[in-house]
Amino acid sequence: MDCKEFEQLIPAFINQELNYKTLMRFNDHIDSCSECREELTIQILVTEGMARLEEGNSFDLQMELDKRLVEARKKVRFHKSFLYVGIVLEILAMLAIAGIVIWILLL
Repeated sequence: MDCKEFEQLIPAFINQELNYKTLMRFNDHIDSCSECREELTIQILVTEGMARLEEGNSFDLQMELDKRLVEARKKVRFHKSFLYVGIVLEILAMLAIAGIVIWILLL
């Protein structure tokens, strides 16, 4: 993912609208690009910070950013785990079918 694509995806990230693959690429990019991390920080400040301040609520920018990134990483880990479980179940199903076919052929 390049910086331009990252910046275009920031609003969707803030609104928690990114799909698994895009979110994974988004996380990878933010870990390696300090400029994009700064842009994300600015946009979170503008969107979330202003909304909270208008409501009269306090706002901790760093805590909000960290919270969003932790949630995004948890979502990616959960999805990866789900995919791995699916693959294992698929392999077990194929082995069971192969075993049944071999058993039938041997009878």
